[in-house]
Formats: sequence, C-alpha cells, structure tokens
Amino acid sequence: MKREIILTKDGSPTIYLPDLNEHYHSTHGAIQEAEHVFILNGLNEFINQENITIIEIGFGTGLNALLTAISCIEKENGTIHYTGIEAFPLTEHEQSKLNYAELLSFPPSIEIQEKIKQSPWNEDHEIHSRFELIKIKSKIEEIDLPSDHFDIVFYDAFGPSAQANMWTIEIFTQLFNSLKENGLFVTYCAKGQVKRDLKAVGFSIESRPGPPGKREMTLAWKRF
Repeated sequence: MKREIILTKDGSPTIYLPDLNEHYHSTHGAIQEAEHVFILNGLNEFINQENITIIEIGFGTGLNALLTAISCIEKENGTIHYTGIEAFPLTEHEQSKLNYAELLSFPPSIEIQEKIKQSPWNEDHEIHSRFELIKIKSKIEEIDLPSDHFDIVFYDAFGPSAQANMWTIEIFTQLFNSLKENGLFVTYCAKGQVKRDLKAVGFSIESRPGPPGKREMTLAWKRF
C-alpha cells in the first residue's frame, strides 16, 4: 500500500495512505496530538507509579514510544516497559524522514529516537536505563497476550471507518483481559459505537477534551 510523508500543522510529519484516505496522526499536529492523547491523558495518569507496563496497538512511526521514553527520564524512580505491536512496519527510508526528535526541545531525544528505530523486532531492548522496548511485528489478533499484565493500552490503530476490523469486541476483550485492575485503555477515538463496545466488554468509560481539531477522546478504565 502506498504511503506518503506529509507535514501537519504543528510542523511535524506524519504518514498519509491515499488508498484509505487515512493519516497516521492528526493533520492539526502529529506531535501535539500524541502528547495530548497518550502522554497527558494516558501516561500521566500513572505518573506516581514506580514501574509501568504499556502496550501500544499501532506502533506506526514510533512517536508515542519516543514521547514516552522522554517522559520517563523525568520520573524520579522506576522504569517503563513498552510493547509496540505493528503489522506493517515502516521502511528505513520512511523512518529517516520522520524528524520528530529534531523538533523536540530535548537534546537526548535524537539518540533515543535512533535507538527506537534501530532496535530489533521481537526482542527486548534497553533504550535507556529507565525505558525498555519490545517491538512485535504481528497483527494483534494473532498474539496471545498475558492476563493482568499491562497498566496502559495506547490504542492508536486507524479509525473505525478505515479499519473496522481493529475496533471489535473481540479485540477489546483481549485487551481488557490483558490489563491489570485499574488499568487504562486510551485512544483518540470518540465514536459512540466504540464507547458502547468498550462498555459492553467491562470498561468504565470517560470522555475528555480531544487534541486540537477533535472535540473528544476516550479513556476506558478496568475497574471492578
């Protein structure tokens, strides 16, 4: 499938798929969307927890992993273990065009992004002393996830209109079971059907203001 690199309104790049008319990130700003959805309203919910386990569905450009790796440097203690699931990894050429680290006002980000890009697939890799990463090349439907293991799910698949097979009760159930009690499923998507399906699986739904250009986003908590 053809992929094009375009600039979003905050100056950061994203990938565009003409065949699906779908973007990897918001055209209003790739970095600002990722920071708002997955850091401010995802990772920061666990900021006082010492060790955090995260799984991202739709690893894509690696931007969410980069921002998470940077954020955990500022934590006073503990580590983050990050699992990224991606069925269709970017090529080295495509990765070389994604200059996220250069746009962030944090000098170590350049080295961190390079380590994330170069880390081998399907192997644990230490990006820095407080951030461990494993990138898994697979579809989520083909993976047996451990039960009660993750603190956070970053759900960053293409939207339901472009990739309906990624927004099913079966996948939501799999991820619900993989979360610890009080774990969080966070996504940019705020579709009513998605919220109803997450609730049917057992999640407690919370709507919050979305990033620029989007009215709402969704948090789904595993609470009993």
